[in-house]
Amino acid sequence: MKFTEEHEWLRIEDDLVVVGITEHAATSLGDVVFVELPDEGQTVSKDDEVVVIESVKAASDILAPLDGEIVEVNGPLAEDPGKVNEDPLGDAWFFKMKIEDMSALDDFMSEAEYKNHVG
Repeated sequence: MKFTEEHEWLRIEDDLVVVGITEHAATSLGDVVFVELPDEGQTVSKDDEVVVIESVKAASDILAPLDGEIVEVNGPLAEDPGKVNEDPLGDAWFFKMKIEDMSALDDFMSEAEYKNHVG
């Protein structure tokens, strides 16, 4: 698993990258009450806004960590956004994307580096 400075996690499944937010981010947001997911088939560029999350504290945008195509979204998450708080590293993934170059993941932090990043 890799991590971004924006508190996203990236997990490789076969030839896809699964994207979600970290426990640190979920805790910081507070109780999540709304999640707007991207469209399947949508082509995104790194740093495009792809997910909107609203919590009792704030609204946040999740940015695309890489260039690629959104090939699957976690539809049940839109129906039950509280899963983001319950299982941010598991069932509460946001989308899966296909990217051209898997070596781009080498630019992100390891779990140990991320833990050091958040203190």
